[in-house]
Amino acid sequence: MADRGCQMETIAHSRTLRAALLLCGWILFGSAADLRAGTLLSPGPATLVRKSAEPFGVFAFAVSDGGLRQKWFRLKDRLDDEMVQLALCDGDRAGCVSPAALKLLAIVDQARAREGRARLGETNRAINLAIRPASDFAQYGEEDVWSPPLVTFARGAGDCEDYAIAKLVALRLAGVAPEDLRIVVVRDVLQGEEHAVTAARLDGHWLMLDNRRMAMVEDDNARGYQPRFVLYQSAVMKYVDTPVLASRQDGVESR
Repeated sequence: MADRGCQMETIAHSRTLRAALLLCGWILFGSAADLRAGTLLSPGPATLVRKSAEPFGVFAFAVSDGGLRQKWFRLKDRLDDEMVQLALCDGDRAGCVSPAALKLLAIVDQARAREGRARLGETNRAINLAIRPASDFAQYGEEDVWSPPLVTFARGAGDCEDYAIAKLVALRLAGVAPEDLRIVVVRDVLQGEEHAVTAARLDGHWLMLDNRRMAMVEDDNARGYQPRFVLYQSAVMKYVDTPVLASRQDGVESR
């Protein structure tokens, strides 16, 4: 019993420490390093980023205005607020009053128990199963609403960008470095529509976490997708015109 008590005390201390780290500056988008990166990436409307830096391996440039940038930066403020709430719930599960936070943290716990590709795959699979696909118009009566993960998990439904945002936050909480995470907006030429996925870098390769499939693929194999924008911490970048990858042959089923 004494050993069990020590283990429980250690777990509680670990969760409290994790919460303290988040509250003291490890906010998803708020560190000084991130702000410096944003300054370097977006001093003007057309600053080129080196070719190999981004998913799909093509040139992208930071944009300084536009609707997507405004939407992303508004969302970031809400994400920072939610990260504080998640940190508090992570440190005190018994005292957490948010069922949505506890549900998301249960997924994070499973991801933390894994490493590398298994961590990414577990997050992709679990969030794909946890969220029911639903359009913004069906939920909110308007188009293109970007919701932070606690709103999405409270509703239990969302569209492609809601899946992507939830995966980004879950992976960040699970210990994936922010510089290894992106949200990529693509044109799905097979469906004839815009689509959003999470991209995670592992061993120098970008893997696509897509709500339309359980299996992850590298960016070079994301057939039928034309990359358009990449969202990274304190910057929104637009890809230069790129050819569409060959049509997919794997019978992907849309969600």
